[in-house]
Amino acid sequence: MDNHQLQKLVEEISLKDFKKTFRHQASFNPRLRTTGGRYLLRSHNIEINKKYLDERGVEEMIGIIKHELCHYHLHIEKKGYQHRDADFKHLLKKVGAPRFCESLPSNQLKKKMNTIQYKCEDCQQVYIRKKRIDTTRFVCGKCRGTLIYQGFKEQKTKK
Repeated sequence: MDNHQLQKLVEEISLKDFKKTFRHQASFNPRLRTTGGRYLLRSHNIEINKKYLDERGVEEMIGIIKHELCHYHLHIEKKGYQHRDADFKHLLKKVGAPRFCESLPSNQLKKKMNTIQYKCEDCQQVYIRKKRIDTTRFVCGKCRGTLIYQGFKEQKTKK
């Protein structure tokens, strides 16, 4: 699916589910990483994350489009278009759009995080960091002792 086909799909969904026309641009944005799509307030355009089409399928993407169209139509009508507004929640329920999109399987693989462990030479205090630090510049915060690199430790984070 390309941007032209996406534009047609968004226009069809807008007419079918909202009974209103979509007069702006819909496109795929490859820079979106943690969100399924976004509605741009100034230009009224909609951007969709193509990874959701590739990894979750057309049904998930249609849900994202409906969600963004809720923002679009409510903003155009000068009603409450934000997630917390009652108008928005009511319209989501009416058209069957999800409030939040599912997380991508490729992002769930990144949940396992490698951390680096350092230990103080004097007081044995353990420090866990995401990035390496320069042990010649940094010292123990507890006793000002020398830090010793312990290596990578694999940690599982919560979903």
